[in-house]
Formats: sequence, structure tokens, C-alpha cells
Amino acid sequence: MNVFNEVKAVVLDVVEVLKAEGTLPAELDASRVTMEPPRDPSHGDMATNAAMVLGKAAKMKPRDLAELLVGKLVQADLVSDAEVAGPGFINIRLKSEAWLNVLKVVLETGPAFGASTMGGGAAVNVEFVSANPTGPMHVGHGRGAVYGDALASLLSKAGWAVTKEYYVNDAGAQVDALARAVYARYRVVLGELSEEAFAAMLAAKEIEYGGDYLVPLAKDIAADEGAVWLGKEEVEWLPHFRDRGIESMLALIKEDLGAMGVTHDVFTSERDLVRAGRVDELLAELENRDLIYVGELEPPKGKLPDDWEPRPQTLFRATQYGDDVDRPLKKSDGTWTYFASDIAYHHDKYKRGFKEMINILGADHGGYVKRLKAAVKAVSDGQGELDVKLIQLVKLMNKGEPVKMSKRAGTFITLREVVDEVGKDVVRFIMLTRKNDAALDFDYAKVTEKTRDNPVFYVQYAYARSQSVKRLAMEAFSGRDLSPEALAQSADLSLLDAEEELAMVRLLAGWPRLVESAAEAHEPHRVAFYLGEVAAAFHGLWNRGNDDAQLRFFLPENEQMSLARLALVQAVATVIASGLEIFGVEPVKEMR
Repeated sequence: MNVFNEVKAVVLDVVEVLKAEGTLPAELDASRVTMEPPRDPSHGDMATNAAMVLGKAAKMKPRDLAELLVGKLVQADLVSDAEVAGPGFINIRLKSEAWLNVLKVVLETGPAFGASTMGGGAAVNVEFVSANPTGPMHVGHGRGAVYGDALASLLSKAGWAVTKEYYVNDAGAQVDALARAVYARYRVVLGELSEEAFAAMLAAKEIEYGGDYLVPLAKDIAADEGAVWLGKEEVEWLPHFRDRGIESMLALIKEDLGAMGVTHDVFTSERDLVRAGRVDELLAELENRDLIYVGELEPPKGKLPDDWEPRPQTLFRATQYGDDVDRPLKKSDGTWTYFASDIAYHHDKYKRGFKEMINILGADHGGYVKRLKAAVKAVSDGQGELDVKLIQLVKLMNKGEPVKMSKRAGTFITLREVVDEVGKDVVRFIMLTRKNDAALDFDYAKVTEKTRDNPVFYVQYAYARSQSVKRLAMEAFSGRDLSPEALAQSADLSLLDAEEELAMVRLLAGWPRLVESAAEAHEPHRVAFYLGEVAAAFHGLWNRGNDDAQLRFFLPENEQMSLARLALVQAVATVIASGLEIFGVEPVKEMR
């Protein structure tokens, strides 16, 4: 139940009545009418732009049309008052019964409250993480993982059919570098290479990956296959060590994701796409459509690099689809660029039925966005839509001091180390307290503080308090059904007439609208902000009871008031649980 949509429907009904009366043109298009909460709550419960967007087509001044609409709106069952504001906006106040009816719906619906059909069951592909399978995940990967997982849950709640996908970049130079590092570790395990020599190779950048996480894999290969690969040429051992490395690192990544509670529905291999000829096939198709040509690119704007050599290149007409320049598809050695594989991959997504695609990438991929969008437009004949979300860096600190080194990875703190330190729920929630394109500070000390400045604690404490009220009521009213469904029927909700209580109900009633707006904007951090508001309002009600015993949620001597307030408390718990479910965070019933 979205009360904003219900009131908007009332406004549209009034427009239809005025059409039927001949006051408004029959062909009037009301699709741009919106219903929003006012910036200043003192102006009313919600405001509509109906008169502003319909006035011109109706050949009326917006204020005059607004007066007409108000005259009809005040007769509606839900509305207690309506007034014209400014040049023609309409502020609306609802009857308290309308809000209390929402409370009843929350109790009857449970955590499913807030679910929407806005997505209409449309298929959407959310691709996230997609880290090179070369080692454990770092904290930056973790932020993208949490964002992608939460966005997928949010879209599902709002009515989309979501597929969560991981694109395995297992066909490029990075996995060859991994193979060389594993082989060097293998030589160390078998005693052919000393630790000192390995360190020297690492320092000379002959080896790119030096973390201890490769040691178990090297030992496994030595145990399985002995010294058979020693003394062989690289061309012989590299494919095997690459395959073993990819398999092992992908398992490690899945393990790290699992520790975060993150799963994917599909893992798509870049190497499989290349081997199956998908890249060749698609680029041949694009060439037939004259979207590929041989030409020379201009040097980067404003500078001429010393090593710049204008040369004929195979180029994709990306500028035809909104990019700044056409993009190379082949390297100087004749192999396909990473972008060529990416075009084929997005074509594969489109062929699987995804017109809506969301890619979640690291902030260093900012220059890649336009070419990806151009690729999707090209391979889908303009039917596909791609939204690219860039994830900014995470700064790890402890009591304000930077934390940089990792025993496991050698050069960065692994995601698993952070999860083991503070727990997955804390990591997940904190990662969602900032917009994806804003930098995030993650301080070990602060995220475990039991203060209102810690958003995880503040929201979880509100839920725990709601459960303590419920336990008190169950002890006092033993034998009575205090389930949410029973409270919806038995509690006299009209007793909730204090302004603070009604304000709490109005805030809870905004949850369905928040779900829709956050899903439409692809911004799950809005859920974190909203949960913070709900927690603050609930703690305020709790503190009110500390100041005046008669305002407490539970009054042993007043059963009816206790039941009404328990219904409100249960609704708060339901909405908090609904929000935490989107985040993949378990509500805490007791704080320790």
C-alpha cells in the first residue's frame, strides 16, 4: 500500500470528474501529475503539481484550476483539508484514519510491506564485482559487492525480475601474470627457487602477484603433479598454471563473497565467449553494418605523447552512439582488445533477454562508461539501456589512523580480514551509508561503537528496543495472541492520537514510496538514510516515555493503550526488518 499513490489516484479521479462535467478538456493528459511530501511538513502531508502541469492545456491559470481541484478534494474520504499554495501547488492533509489504516496494512502485510509492482516483472541484469580472478577480494571490491547485492534486492522488492551476474575476466594479460606468479611459487615449494630469489623477482616486477594466498595453490600443484613442470618452457606450463590459477582464485573469490552473504546467479567467462567465437561473430556483424572501419585516431587532446605513433587501427564507430571518439578493437599484435570482448559480452546479455542492464564498476573505470553505453546501443539497435554505477574508494582506518598492510595479500587489506574483524552485517550496512560515487571512510573503531553516531548500532538498537517491548507485553498478557495480524484486528488504533505517534505512522507509511524512488534511481543508500530516520523517531518516542511514565509503550494498568502502542512498535520493527532485508542484514533482537 502506497498512500502517496492512493492520494494521487484521488486527484486523478477529481480530474476525471471535471472532464465529465465539461470543466476540463476530455483529452487532457494527466501523466505528469505527481504527489510528493512537502519540503516543510507544516504545509501538509503531501503536495501535488496537478494544477501546474494541467493549467496550460486546460487554458486556465494554475491557481484557478487548483481552486477547482481543492473544492472537490476536500470531499474525498481520505482528505481532511486541502489548500492552494504559491502559483498553483496544492497542499493536502489526510485524516488520521487514513494514516492509521496504513498502520493496519503494515501489521497485516509484514516484511512484504513496501513491495511494489513498479518494475512490472521486467528482466534486469545487475553485473557487479567482476574482479579479475587473480587473488582475494579487497575492500573496494567489497563495497561494489554489497552495493550490487543490495541494489538487486531493492529492484526485486520494487517488482523487477533480477539476475545477478559476475563477468569473469579470464582471457587477458592479468591471468597470464597470475600463472607466472603461481609457477614461481611452485618452484619455491619444490626448492628450485629460493624465497630471496622470489622476492627479487617480485621487486624487479618479473612477478606481479606476491601475496601468500598463492602458496596453498602452489603446494597443491606440487602435491598433485610433483616436479613435472620444472625446467619446461613457458609455452608448455603457462596454460596449465593459468587454468589452475583461475579455478583456485575464482573459488577464493566465491568464498570471500559468501562470507559477505553475496551470491550471483550467473558467472560468465570472457574466455568462453572468445573460444566460442562470439567476439568474431559479433564484430563481423558490426562490420557488415558499417560500424567497424580501419582508420587513424587523433592523439589525446591537448598533448602529444613521446611514443605516439599514428597507425591504421580497427575502430568501432562509438561516436555514432554518443561517445567522444571511436574506439580501437585490435591491439598492435592483432589480438582483440578488452573492449572488443566487452561488446560481445553485452550483446550476449541482450540476446539472453536483458534490455535493462546495470554495470557496477570501480571509480577508475570512469573513462569506460561512454564506450560501454555506445556498445549496448549498437548491439541492441537502440533497444537496450545500460546504467553504469561507479563505486568510489573505501579508506580503511582504525581510530582515525590509516590501515594499509595485509598479512594475507601483502599489499592491501582483504575483504575477508575486515569481515572477520567486525562481522558481515556491520560491513554491509556501513558500505551502504554513502552514495556509491562518494568516498567512504571505514573506521574499525567507529563502526563498532555503541553510540548514535554509528548508524548500524542506532538502527539495530531501535529494533532491539522494539523486541524488548514485545517481550514485556507477552509476559504481561500471556495467553493472548499478540501477533501482528491479531493486533491489526484487536488493537484500537484510534488511541494513537498524539502528534508524535501520528508522525511515526506517517514516516512508516512513506516506506513503499521510498522503495520505489530508491529502486528507480538505483540508489540503495536511500534505504540507510530512511532507516536512520525511523530509528531516530522511534528512539524519540522511547525517550518521551522516560520523561512521562504515561507515555511509555507498555502500560500494565491500561491494556487497550498498551495494545495500540504495541501495534505501533510492531509496525516499526516490521519496516526496519524490511529495510535490513534489502541490505542483507539480520535484525538484532537483543543488544549485548
